[in-house]
Amino acid sequence: MKFRAIIFLMAICSQSLFAQKHFEVDVSKTLAEVQPDMYGVFFEDINFGADGGLYAELIKNRSFEFDQPFVGWLPFGNVDVKNDNPCFGRNPNYVRLNETGLRRGTGLENNGFRGIGFEKNDTYRFSFYARSLDGGEKKFGIELVSSGEEVIGRGELLVSGNNWEKYECIIKSNATDAKGKVRLFLKTAGEVDLDHISMFPTETWLNRENGLRKDLVEALYELNPGVFRFPGGCIIEGNTLETRYQWKNSVGPVENRPLNENRWNYTFKHRFFPDYYQTYGLGFYEYFLLSEDLGAEPLPVISCGLACQYESEECVHVDDLEPYIEDAVDLIEFANGPVDSEWGKVRAEMGHPEPFNLKYLAIGNEQWGEGYVERLIPFMEVLRKKYPEIKIIGTAGPAPDGENFDYLWPKMTELEVDLVDEHYYRSPEWFLANAERYDSYDRKGPKVFAGEFASHHKTRDNNLRAAISEAAFMTGLERNADIVQLATYAPLFAHYDAWQWKPDMIWFDNLQVVRTPNYYVQQMYGHNTGTNVLSITADGANITGQDSLYASAVIDENTSEVIVKVVNASDEVQDINIDLKGLKKSIEKAEVKITCLHSNQPEAINTREAPNTLVPTHSSVWADESGFKLKAQGNAFYVCRVKIEN
Repeated sequence: MKFRAIIFLMAICSQSLFAQKHFEVDVSKTLAEVQPDMYGVFFEDINFGADGGLYAELIKNRSFEFDQPFVGWLPFGNVDVKNDNPCFGRNPNYVRLNETGLRRGTGLENNGFRGIGFEKNDTYRFSFYARSLDGGEKKFGIELVSSGEEVIGRGELLVSGNNWEKYECIIKSNATDAKGKVRLFLKTAGEVDLDHISMFPTETWLNRENGLRKDLVEALYELNPGVFRFPGGCIIEGNTLETRYQWKNSVGPVENRPLNENRWNYTFKHRFFPDYYQTYGLGFYEYFLLSEDLGAEPLPVISCGLACQYESEECVHVDDLEPYIEDAVDLIEFANGPVDSEWGKVRAEMGHPEPFNLKYLAIGNEQWGEGYVERLIPFMEVLRKKYPEIKIIGTAGPAPDGENFDYLWPKMTELEVDLVDEHYYRSPEWFLANAERYDSYDRKGPKVFAGEFASHHKTRDNNLRAAISEAAFMTGLERNADIVQLATYAPLFAHYDAWQWKPDMIWFDNLQVVRTPNYYVQQMYGHNTGTNVLSITADGANITGQDSLYASAVIDENTSEVIVKVVNASDEVQDINIDLKGLKKSIEKAEVKITCLHSNQPEAINTREAPNTLVPTHSSVWADESGFKLKAQGNAFYVCRVKIEN
């Protein structure tokens, strides 16, 4: 009998736990303004995110500037690396091919970035700079080669004259292959110098030459991002100051942008990629242009004179920071300056005379300690005087709590930075437990930029469990939009065959893009930002995990729609009455449009073989006089939109 009584009590408790819930949304009073650029993306060149990823160049080490100049290349015949009388001063290496005419064959093969992806019937723009040493005409053959060693496309170029000139041809692929390569060979006897050997799909994003990979940018565009942070992360700092990201090296003619070692090439010994470099073909001009394409506010990050503090103690003395501060000042001029200014002229000559309207600038990435603060001060003194309209972003360090965090926040308040960049890489349980994090933050100090965050499941997979916990945490960001003004997931991209870090929002290989559940959470927030926060409560309290439920609400005053976001982090179905209080008139029979991300398997992921296992679904219910009912499945994130005025 005691056993039956226990079972009965457990059943009663279960029914109580998941009984019908009542959420109350007060539409009569709008609260904090939600920044239109609140939800965005952060790009860092990790996991082959730039070269081999977003940057559509298909040739690795196109200018032979890697420390080992033939990395990525298989030379055959008589091929030597030279650097006298180069084509490009900051990329002086080139190759000399000497074909003796004995039919041995002289040329090069390039395997790209873990292979080259070819699509059947697509075309590719192949180019190089060349000079014929004796000035006579020389013929080159170019072949697209499949992983099975079959030639699937051919082109030809004729080189003449002993001055450097650019040559190009369009080659069509007759087959699809994710692991192909390109081969070029000198058919005519004689000596020819080649440099900057390049190949792009002719169909890039907006069909730009030196363009971006179309399918990856489309994935970004579909997020509807409001802000775009670039180009890192830890690559801003570099493992050494010499290898830090220097934006001035990333603008101007693409052929003359000097190579840089990627900070992530050997950081993780179990994910060692010594062939990971930065050509800067995707540079600050391209980042600004992409921000404009996406309709997102650009948010560049620059070095504060500290190398990565995880890797090095190297730093610039405070008295020697002038070149670093000058870089910050010049960057603003590059972005916003008139065409007759020094750096505005560079922007205009690259094809964009109009300013990019830069509003934000982050000084440093996730530095910590007194060394960061004492270096930030002179940056702020100069920038506040010369460009007071620019919002300066400081950092709270690499973690969301602890000694460094506790030291930096008061310092950022004292220095009056505009926003403080907080980073959180924590477990799903941490994200679920911290939905109230910002409820008690000081409203009088700087605003918050959630600059890097991702839920790290124990498997480090991009599974639904992690995504749901992020959605729950973000209800707290939205509810506190008066203090939290920007938020970006990190990292953004990862190549299936060349990654250093996971989880990541978007996975890809040479032909395919896979959007993760985390991607869809960000997309659902990005398309449902609203304009102002509304109060949403249950039993008079914010909904921050009671019965594993989380919720936030906003109104879009442009469309007169109430947008309610609900997360059910439990495994059980929960029935919820959502009442809209303070309506001017009945919404009976109004359509409530519902978008839902859900699975009964919380550890499910999207894969190359099954990329649509977890995608949002769309449905609708009809409102009654003052609200609507939501049957919230377990492990689910909902966005509900209803128009309250005609």
